[in-house]
Amino acid sequence: MPKKLLLEKLNKQMFACAQCALRKTCHQVVPGEGYAKAKIMFIGEGPGKKEDELGRPFVGSAGKFLDEMLAIIKLKRENIYIANVVKCRPPENRDPLPQEAVTCWPWLLEQIKIIQPKLIVTLGRHSMERFLPNHKISQMHGTLVIKTIPEIGKQNFYTLYHPAAALYNGSMRETLIQDFKKIPKVLKKIEREK
Repeated sequence: MPKKLLLEKLNKQMFACAQCALRKTCHQVVPGEGYAKAKIMFIGEGPGKKEDELGRPFVGSAGKFLDEMLAIIKLKRENIYIANVVKCRPPENRDPLPQEAVTCWPWLLEQIKIIQPKLIVTLGRHSMERFLPNHKISQMHGTLVIKTIPEIGKQNFYTLYHPAAALYNGSMRETLIQDFKKIPKVLKKIEREK
């Protein structure tokens, strides 16, 4: 079955999910979107207010900044895939609770298995911690880590601060842009070594 159809089927299953309390408090499930054969998959922590309203990831202020950074490296949303650790908005935009992330984990793993990205870019601490626990984002941002995850095998991870961090902390903006600009070189390095 083509990857696009596999993702559509998976999305339908996610829409029907009510395994955690987040589904009761959000408007809708936000599974993710983008190119089913994307080389790069961006993973954030969870939908915000605007994402919950529209059913699409990264469409609020942080999403606009993400779009700006994608344009800097000449990438379009239709060439990447964007998802979140949790698929439903936590109330008041609070951080996802560990149990909520655990409940959504199989959905995210299945997305990764279908897409098979060459590079996973984690956006923010919560996303990074799902794959690279016991690390500090202040030390990991802008670095490539190759790690074997039992369910998906060997994978390339590149850690960034969350785009929202730059909205609240102006000095973070330049750091994020500089880290983001390295993505094409990181991808070339991965493709050379495969």
